[in-house]
Amino acid sequence: MSDMWTGEKVRLRGVEPGDWEGFRDLARHTVDVRNSDLVEPPRSDESFRSWTAERAGRPPGGAGFRLVIEALADGAFAGTSTVGETDSRAGRFRTGIAISRDHRRKGFAAEATELLLTYMFAEQRHHKCEVEVYAFNDASLALYQKLGFVEEGRLRQHEFLAGDFHDVVVLGITADEYWAAHPRPSLR
Repeated sequence: MSDMWTGEKVRLRGVEPGDWEGFRDLARHTVDVRNSDLVEPPRSDESFRSWTAERAGRPPGGAGFRLVIEALADGAFAGTSTVGETDSRAGRFRTGIAISRDHRRKGFAAEATELLLTYMFAEQRHHKCEVEVYAFNDASLALYQKLGFVEEGRLRQHEFLAGDFHDVVVLGITADEYWAAHPRPSLR
């Protein structure tokens, strides 16, 4: 396809003010939030509206950014993907992903991550992507390993969640490792 932001199942796009309900729904399930972030007190709908509107007004790209994962079949909000902690000198960045409950196990997370990696490696000249995954998050560990990420280390008892300390697994993939399994974008 000629649009590097569109795969067979999903499209990555900028955040729109109307996406607030999708972000709110991602935050509704404690177990889901705990798998990818830290549990916070409940927020009001207005808080989600203003947070989303502020992000929708940000210019694209930059050192860190957030994209919406949209299901191609129906245009639904399927999740979000982020880039952060970029280091242009060393060519590293971190990414993360969250998929809504009704869009899981459909290949959306893998495809969205591949689209993002292709952009960061082919257009932004980054050399390495890193992710941190809670050791109890088997689904995310399996996703990243399937995509070719390699476990680089474990931060022992690094985060406090659900009344106990938990390990964080650090995984990484280099551009060379990624290109060995994925085609480079075409200039035409």
